[in-house]
Amino acid sequence: MTATKVAFTDVKWTMLVTLHMRAMDSRQAEPVLGDRFAAEAERRIDYDFGSWRMRVTEGDRHLVTLRAKRLDTWAAEFLAAHPDAVVAHLGCGLDSRWLRLAPPPTVSWFDVDLPEVVALRRELYGDAEGYRMIASSVTDPGWVEHLPTGRPLLVIAEGLLMYLTAPHVAGLLSRLTTRAPAGQVLFDAIAPWVVPTSAMLSPLLGAFRMRWALSDVREVERWGLRHRDTETLLGHHERVPSTLVRSVYGVFARVPPVRDALRAFRFDF
Repeated sequence: MTATKVAFTDVKWTMLVTLHMRAMDSRQAEPVLGDRFAAEAERRIDYDFGSWRMRVTEGDRHLVTLRAKRLDTWAAEFLAAHPDAVVAHLGCGLDSRWLRLAPPPTVSWFDVDLPEVVALRRELYGDAEGYRMIASSVTDPGWVEHLPTGRPLLVIAEGLLMYLTAPHVAGLLSRLTTRAPAGQVLFDAIAPWVVPTSAMLSPLLGAFRMRWALSDVREVERWGLRHRDTETLLGHHERVPSTLVRSVYGVFARVPPVRDALRAFRFDF
């Protein structure tokens, strides 16, 4: 099978990073996520995943897989309770969440990302019953019209909202939650101190510069959502297969500013 050559830059490059991290995890004897689809997708992409630029990011791969696992677990709970749900997976990148969770055909699942990303996804994953890709920026208000109404809605935004501005986040969530009678929004968010820190990153890692942080869940509740859960990802450090990283994360988990640098949130509406 011929590999697809990819030359993503800027923020689109970050999805290659997270794909590589999930693929690395899948090759562990005791993986956190065990995403075999990520490993297969990586094999089908013509890109230097062994480059220095890629290797310098690998130390964070356990946080990425812990985050994906937490959101997968919450999403699976929602789909078990609502087999007729509509799912909007925002800024999906090259994530195989739809394949990992394998929802029933009664679920309508929509993966949303930029046209170049969706074009690559079509080569890697293809289409299937109950599954559709939407080629659009998530901040473009028009794409939400493709979502069915009148059914429970699950919104998943992993590794996305911190790259938007607060008005864009508020507008996006408002457009989505007003289209359904009820549902949940699952996302991760950074602490405020991470924003200026990310601005100091090397130009080689400039795609990771962030813009929106969440310090108080009441900010999101003002947009019409109800806070349900907050999880500190470092609080699940015992799942990390590396003894050294597990120990380091255990220490970090006792330092609130570091522990809360990246958290997962679940809101109802």
